[in-house]
Amino acid sequence: MGNPADKVEKWAIDKLIPYARNARTHSDEQISQLAASIKEWGWTTPVLVDEQGSIIAGHGRTLAAQRLQITEVPVMVAKGWSEAKKRAYVLADNKLAMNAGWDNEMLALELGEIGELGFDLDLTGFKAEEIQALQTPDFEPGTEEDQGKLDELDPKWVACPHCGKEFDARQA
Repeated sequence: MGNPADKVEKWAIDKLIPYARNARTHSDEQISQLAASIKEWGWTTPVLVDEQGSIIAGHGRTLAAQRLQITEVPVMVAKGWSEAKKRAYVLADNKLAMNAGWDNEMLALELGEIGELGFDLDLTGFKAEEIQALQTPDFEPGTEEDQGKLDELDPKWVACPHCGKEFDARQA
């Protein structure tokens, strides 16, 4: 069994078969973001498939490619993977990426400088309000009057387990 990344091939997109039990969802907005990314940077990550063309990783990119009417996409074939290994990787590919965090200071610096260079920050996937929030100084506790109000003053951000979207739990 070789490493799938050892060889990238071009396959007709209609040969790819979405995994019916894919637990990761892709909103219309995210598909649009992926399509814009492909238009800007080209195809940077091949779709991972098994020998029959079933998608293991890359469902969102495949949907974006269909939206762009792309007929051939780069793929890597996971040859000889067991059914359990393929199904586990479908989950791991998405969950492991979600387990990463952000260095907000570095993120704000990067987004700020990229914006100053005139690049369209929408292509990064960050929304204007997220970028604005990064520019806002963190809350500093002040007087004794503030004690007991931290829940009011400090947003509790939680991620939806289905789509990954973050929201303020106080407003849920």
